[in-house]
Amino acid sequence: MYKMTTHERFTRTFAHKEADRMPIIDEPWRGTIARWQREGMPANIDWRDYFEVDKVERIGIDNSPRFETKIIEETEKYTISTTPWGVTLKNFKTMDSTPEFLDFKVTSLEEWQRAKARMTFSQDRIPWDMLKNNYAKWRSEGRWLQAGFWFGFDVTHSHMSGTETILMAMLEEPEWVADMFNHYLDMCIEHFDKMWDAGYPMDSMHWYDDMGYKNTTFFSLKTYREVLKPVHKRAIEWAHNKGIPAHLHSCGYIMPFIDDLVEIGVDALNPLEVKAGMDVFKLKKEHGDKLVLHGGVNAVLWDKKEEILAEMEKLIPVLKKDGGYIFSSDHSVPNSVSFENFKAIIERAKELGKY
Repeated sequence: MYKMTTHERFTRTFAHKEADRMPIIDEPWRGTIARWQREGMPANIDWRDYFEVDKVERIGIDNSPRFETKIIEETEKYTISTTPWGVTLKNFKTMDSTPEFLDFKVTSLEEWQRAKARMTFSQDRIPWDMLKNNYAKWRSEGRWLQAGFWFGFDVTHSHMSGTETILMAMLEEPEWVADMFNHYLDMCIEHFDKMWDAGYPMDSMHWYDDMGYKNTTFFSLKTYREVLKPVHKRAIEWAHNKGIPAHLHSCGYIMPFIDDLVEIGVDALNPLEVKAGMDVFKLKKEHGDKLVLHGGVNAVLWDKKEEILAEMEKLIPVLKKDGGYIFSSDHSVPNSVSFENFKAIIERAKELGKY
């Protein structure tokens, strides 16, 4: 059978048509890649080339307020510093650690107005050099290029204002929060329009907006519909007007939002976090003809070779039926996954994913 490029494979997948095989992508941690190199993977090769999986490139912009960044304290174990978003972070020096959020600058409408005034269009917010150096090569190799938008609940609560502040404000000051969501989106649209006009169109619009955690959502369906859904809808309309699909990454349990996401035109959903309660079989049955499913393979099992292979045998034949499925873990690949295990997973994914 003819071996498709990633671009050809994704194009057919988004059209809910069968390809040569389902697309295979993932996001291993830095420590995971370092482990694979210790266990036999050459250090001078892109892991995607080594395993012969699909190549997706995400192009982003800087839509931050560009607050001053500085190191406040540094020890052998951690660094405390400020970010362009006005957050004070404690970053630990172990390879795959999660930062501790110590303080947030933008926690009121007044502080937001000051931050918003700094968030204006600027050519240097666009990665022109990266595009000039790589875009033609990526196109010639048939990679899939994502316009990496950065707006909505996730960026606002986690990178600017803090979870408690934003959740309370969504109920008590929804106009303020909606203005934040919309201004982030306005920044994305203006800068990506400039990229398009300069001859750098993308293949899809992708954004992160985690709206759930284990077995529940961060906010109610009513709050979603009133505050966030209109912003999502506007972003999706931008993508569709460009002739490209809209691809949402939303961690956690978001089953109550699925009908609304499909209604406003989300084309693909990731990561389908099984360990948080997402039901991939229900999603396939009820929305598989409209929604590309991406992920849904429990990352907790990836260090248990026989269990993960058995899970794949159960999932893939159902999810790949009639196209519309992208294989990956239900979040990312942790450093508990050995080189041997990952090789076995990818080999089996290629076998089960053939059409």
